[in-house]
Amino acid sequence: MPDAAENKLRLVVLFGGASAEHDISCITAAHVLAAADRARYDLAPVGITREGAWVTPTAAVTALAAGDSLGNALLPEGPEIEPLAALRGAGGETTVVLPLLHGPHGEDGTIQGLLELFGMPYVGSGVLGSALCMDKAMAKDVAAHRGIPQCEWIEHRDGIDDEQQTIATAVEKLGLPVFVKPANMGSSVGITKAHDEAELAVALKTALAYDDVLVIEEGITAREIEVAVLGNASPEASVPGEILPGSEFYDYEDKYITGNAALQIPAELPDTAAKEVRELAIRCYRALRCQGLARVDFFYEETYRDGPGRGWLLNEINTIPGFTPASMYPKMWEATGLPYSDLIDRLVALALEVHVRRAGFSTTR
Repeated sequence: MPDAAENKLRLVVLFGGASAEHDISCITAAHVLAAADRARYDLAPVGITREGAWVTPTAAVTALAAGDSLGNALLPEGPEIEPLAALRGAGGETTVVLPLLHGPHGEDGTIQGLLELFGMPYVGSGVLGSALCMDKAMAKDVAAHRGIPQCEWIEHRDGIDDEQQTIATAVEKLGLPVFVKPANMGSSVGITKAHDEAELAVALKTALAYDDVLVIEEGITAREIEVAVLGNASPEASVPGEILPGSEFYDYEDKYITGNAALQIPAELPDTAAKEVRELAIRCYRALRCQGLARVDFFYEETYRDGPGRGWLLNEINTIPGFTPASMYPKMWEATGLPYSDLIDRLVALALEVHVRRAGFSTTR
């Protein structure tokens, strides 16, 4: 009779990465590895340093082998390894890759393209969906084309658009205050709320340290509601959750340092509003070519310019959302009836489903 270990699926957890969101990825990976069923998976953590080197994370591998705690964050430190060897392993067992690389060089289609070239099954959206959702400006263009409601915004491209003209256009079209964001970044990195033209000029420079394409959005008074979506061709939406910021807006410190933000799951919404936002989340998910998983973030505007609000406005879609037990994505699914470890199993099954389907496409005429 074969050893049970021989039937385990190998789950490669990629973490770290050459991104300003490196530290968040290391925290996410530690919690996913701790929650994954070790009787079902042969867990293989692979770290990527800030410089882009692929390494075997010695401390994490040792802790997994001994059944010890992984701590709150993994360290991408250890002997360097060739990427293809790290992904495929040596035993020839079925492997699925879980890329927990937030931000550029991980959430933007780059690692997904590498995995496609290597023929590896992986969790999450493909090259196009990942790249599209990562670039907030392009995502807004596609969403607008599909008739998805959003707040007012403009784009700024470094080296193409004049900064003074951008400031003037923003004030004229959007009013003040405005939010300035790097188009290709997450975790609220590089985001500033500008209350006047002087702050707007500084905000542009801050955001341009992270990207050469920026999004400038009108400042609105609205509730921040999120929905977790899971699936491929027939996605499902979780109960909505609400972010109650502890700062002027839900910034990096609020998310990861002070812990002042509060999460309310399920969000206190009328049944009709909750149904609307779950349906809209799936519509957004499909419009932007997502698969596997995504967290869809909305504003719920109840009043606008002294009149009735515009209702649901898409903020953004995150194709690799935070995945600690305290993160909104797994907490919303837990409140919907899907526990954390079962959620990991569903994601792995969805990855294999996509891989089998795509592997069946013809490569000849």
